[in-house]
Amino acid sequence: MNMIRTAASILLLCSLMAGVQLFFPTQSGVAHAQDEWKAEFDAICGKTDDAAALTKTEVKGLIERCDKLKPRIEQLDESAKKVYLKRLQSCRDLFAFVLGSATDK
Repeated sequence: MNMIRTAASILLLCSLMAGVQLFFPTQSGVAHAQDEWKAEFDAICGKTDDAAALTKTEVKGLIERCDKLKPRIEQLDESAKKVYLKRLQSCRDLFAFVLGSATDK
């Protein structure tokens, strides 16, 4: 009798959990997409300290990555969008400056 109650309880619990997922789906896909743009942002802007030591090709690549990342940041909420677009633009401006003032490497 205890085994039947345990099995019934487990079945009921699993059913409830499945029902909750239908009405309150997790946003792991959204969080993962958010992590992707943030990781790319960190990777790009993390190169600003060493920008002068990079080759022209590397700096051009970073500028292109900034341009590709911009539309993804524009989809954020207003306050985050404002902050991260400003920071991304600052990184891009630095790379453009380095590219314009760099000697051939």
